[in-house]
Amino acid sequence: MLDKIMAIIALTTMITFLAVVAWFVPDIDLIIVISLVSLLAIYDFWRTLREKGNNSNG
Repeated sequence: MLDKIMAIIALTTMITFLAVVAWFVPDIDLIIVISLVSLLAIYDFWRTLREKGNNSNG
């Protein structure tokens, strides 16, 4: 359970940092890259969380 909490904290910290960068440097290319990186990180977190949940039940 602690690993899930730490992963959520790390993910929100990363996304918050990238949002601050995008806020202070409002370049459309940078915002697109930050959005894609954030979406990939969220997808990876969700997939990893789902894999561990299925393995622990079976």
